[in-house]
Amino acid sequence: MSSDNRWLRSARLELAYFSGGTLLASRATGGAGAVLRFERVRPRRKGAFQPLKCAEITPVFLDKVIRALKRWGYDIVSLDEACDRSVRLPESRRFACLSFDGAAKDLITHAYPVLARHGVPFTVYVPSAFPDGLGEAWWLALEAVIARETRISLVIDHREQRFNVVTPTEKYELFAYLSAWLRKLPPAELSIAIRDLCARHSVDLAALSREASMDWADIARLAADPNVTIGSATVHYPVLANLRDADAQREITMGKAVLETALRRPVRHMAYPFGDRYSFRRSDVVLAEQAGFVSAASTMPGVVQSEGRTHLHMLPRIAWDGRSRSLHALKVLMAGITLPREKSAPQPKLDLG
Repeated sequence: MSSDNRWLRSARLELAYFSGGTLLASRATGGAGAVLRFERVRPRRKGAFQPLKCAEITPVFLDKVIRALKRWGYDIVSLDEACDRSVRLPESRRFACLSFDGAAKDLITHAYPVLARHGVPFTVYVPSAFPDGLGEAWWLALEAVIARETRISLVIDHREQRFNVVTPTEKYELFAYLSAWLRKLPPAELSIAIRDLCARHSVDLAALSREASMDWADIARLAADPNVTIGSATVHYPVLANLRDADAQREITMGKAVLETALRRPVRHMAYPFGDRYSFRRSDVVLAEQAGFVSAASTMPGVVQSEGRTHLHMLPRIAWDGRSRSLHALKVLMAGITLPREKSAPQPKLDLG
């Protein structure tokens, strides 16, 4: 989302809060509750170029969110309880369910102390190749390359391309352009492309991915906590829409099998990698059901309805943008109030060297 669109969205959410209609509207739109989706939790970083800041919150903000949910009268529940409430008659109190994608290392170092101090349940979706040290966090590598270089070269569609990126604006434009291109590639081609980019610019993709991810000891520590639900996020965290059905089925079923073997317990829930409407297909929803998952979470916005009106294998979540620290906006979103879809930002004009 462009900075102008993001500002406009924030302003609309604030207006919705201060208009006084949020509480009235929530009676009709708030559903049974909401599943919140976060990714990384770590202290605020310095630097003008932070394209992944939208996927980060601070431990202080996480603490404020939990306190606010309790103050607003939400029951903070496990994912199993959230799924149960979605098929029951409406209850007097709405629920909130906390979920974390990606199994980043800072979840154990920065988020878990906050969550454990509050004694609240939460879900972690784990892509099983990453604790094995085999996952490739291409988005982190792309950020690292663009952050430190002013001239970047790589092969796109069999042609050598060079980009001059000096200012933060130019770097943000290139990150948006290249991340969109990489996301459209089949996994094998994406791996070749990001490894080539890292080799050209001396970024250790394997080390970067390992350092950013929890290992099996971290996951075992979380799994020992009865407040923690471990869910699957496939094996390699691919865009499932880019896979053949047989390959998508393998990612979904193997992700579940690896976790169940490691944890010696059933894994009942999964999340689609990236989770937006372009990243998985109807056939992937069917595969998740056939694999035996009780739910499969998306990042498509929305609240959870009662009496079976929410498709649990296309579970909506409120994906929080870490560039915003407004609890007012969060309260509006959890009331089920939606805003019109923003227009896509225009294609950036990149400086091709």
